[in-house]
Amino acid sequence: MIKKIISFHFIEVKVPAKEGAINTKGIYKPLHMLPVSSKAGASWSQQFDELPKLIVKMKLEDGSFGLGEFYRDHNWQVIENVAKSLIGLDIFSLNLNKLPIGLYREYDGFECAIWDAYAKCLGISLTQLLGGAMRDKVKISAWSSFRETAAEAGQVAMKFQQQGYDTIKFKSELGDDIVSWAEAIKHKAKGMHVIIDPNQRWENLGETKALTRELEKIGNVFCLEDPMPLWMLQDYEKLREFSAIRIVRHISLPYIYQGQRLHDAINVLSHKAADGFNFNGGLASFRQLDAICHAAGMHCWHGSEIDLGILEAMYTHQCAAAFSCVWPSDIFGRLIRQHDLLKTPLKIVAPYIYPPKGPGLGIQLDEETINTFKQQEREIN
Repeated sequence: MIKKIISFHFIEVKVPAKEGAINTKGIYKPLHMLPVSSKAGASWSQQFDELPKLIVKMKLEDGSFGLGEFYRDHNWQVIENVAKSLIGLDIFSLNLNKLPIGLYREYDGFECAIWDAYAKCLGISLTQLLGGAMRDKVKISAWSSFRETAAEAGQVAMKFQQQGYDTIKFKSELGDDIVSWAEAIKHKAKGMHVIIDPNQRWENLGETKALTRELEKIGNVFCLEDPMPLWMLQDYEKLREFSAIRIVRHISLPYIYQGQRLHDAINVLSHKAADGFNFNGGLASFRQLDAICHAAGMHCWHGSEIDLGILEAMYTHQCAAAFSCVWPSDIFGRLIRQHDLLKTPLKIVAPYIYPPKGPGLGIQLDEETINTFKQQEREIN
């Protein structure tokens, strides 16, 4: 059976966040951590929904196709070069664990399309292609960024709890009164767990210890994710010894410009610098990270860039097939953005999301809605 790639159809979209879904109105704290390639902007210079997303339909010679979605702020030159290099190749001649693509941030979008097409041709789901289901539903969390007051943080948490969620993630920096936020959530949303994600903004061990001790007294913090700069491995170990609150490290392989690699997970384990992980990565690399975590007897969740429906479907399949992925994952793009671009949204019965049924990713695109958010499109064949 030969299945040659004959073309790629790319559609660039911008899908804004729902009003009030990110921050308090009037607060502008961008969450895109990488420098913006299209404008030569610095890191943290733009909000995530201001940046374009790219979706792709990869067509095979028999008329079948695979769907992919790229992380925000793609590089068109890389996209075009990689697409041209893949045209004419038989997908069954490819090693899915090491595709003939360079180490680009754009790797995972192409990988998603190839794996989707591969599974469809075999008539199996992406979960099955990954080795089979470890679970039939995936735990997910709710999300908010920065909030101006503790009262508002409590209200946001309560709203999500009423929908069925039992965990919510908040961003934080040293100037935020995160202790008051946690207290308000404890009173407004009793039993709700809080993930606090400073994105490395708690800049030293001393202040981090002080905040951690106060948060311990409240008792609803599920974990601290990347509280301090990532290089401070010895301080992470000291923080774990100091506090009973879990310390989680985010290993995000799409952040290749920051040098993040698979071996960072091993380095963290060697330094006893975390109690578990938030992993971002493509299909093959996430499976490797899961194996490392499982071998260490730890748990993880799947991270995100607050994505659209194609990547969120991929994440759900990944989590369903992973040994260690039992903590609530960051599959909440649909809660935040105005649309996921899917004809039928992924099934969510909070706090769980269900892997789509059917071959491959198991999804269909909503072409009419895509046209609403479309910026441009390109065909490469």
